[in-house]
Amino acid sequence: MTDTRIDRRMAKLKAEGRPALVTYFMGGDPDYETSLRIMKGLPKAGSDVIELGMPFSDPMADGPAIQAAGLRALKAGQTLAKTLKMAAEFRKADDDTPIIMMGYYNPIYIYGVDRFLTEAKASGIDGLIVVDLPPEMDAELCLPAVKAGLNFIRLATPTTDDKRLPKVLENTSGFVYYVSMTGITGSALPDTSKVASAVARIKGHTDLPVCVGFGVKTAEQARVIGQSADGVVVGTAIVNAVASVLTPDGRQTADPAEAVATLVGGLSAGVRAARLAVAR
Repeated sequence: MTDTRIDRRMAKLKAEGRPALVTYFMGGDPDYETSLRIMKGLPKAGSDVIELGMPFSDPMADGPAIQAAGLRALKAGQTLAKTLKMAAEFRKADDDTPIIMMGYYNPIYIYGVDRFLTEAKASGIDGLIVVDLPPEMDAELCLPAVKAGLNFIRLATPTTDDKRLPKVLENTSGFVYYVSMTGITGSALPDTSKVASAVARIKGHTDLPVCVGFGVKTAEQARVIGQSADGVVVGTAIVNAVASVLTPDGRQTADPAEAVATLVGGLSAGVRAARLAVAR
């Protein structure tokens, strides 16, 4: 596979001796224009890699916050085509920050796999996380995506044992996303010592970077997890920052892009302190 923006960014951060801050937001939440401003503000606020959520009506792996964000986006008219357009708009001013599209297979399947991969590549997408496609179904999307020059990032969980792990890692590229708990997104943060041993176990099977997510909400949590992981993934906290400035009927009481930028700035400071703490 050719060198991707994800590979280059992870290698650069490794050389700098610090973990990546990977930020997830829902495309189209609360509306297309606001969401595009949120996306454009992420690198400035300190995000190293952007996960762009594809809204879907039945997101079974997501907690209430991300489900609600997806429904807000769908209600505002967000589609897969508009989510690709958002990436293309972002790329006009930023050719460096990696973009990973994250979501479920159904919208991609309906759109058409070949058409989706062609347009994703043209829009500047670098990788995919599709949470409901197991390795046994790699021929559906994973292998065509890799052939198209996109990283296919796989999830590993606390229940992914040493027997299963090689299968999960088989066609994975970019990085491994370690989901640090079983259950839905946005649950309580796990025991950080367990996270460190899990990261070490995964690294025993692969040279790929390991990024850890599910439950990181504060700069301090980001710092602690960043001491053992190559990246810290934050999603629910960002989606909550958007929701916190919306009234029940969807009016904005403050600027969602500013709310997200403030949160990400704090998380970025935590991640940047991670290796410094180890170095001391």
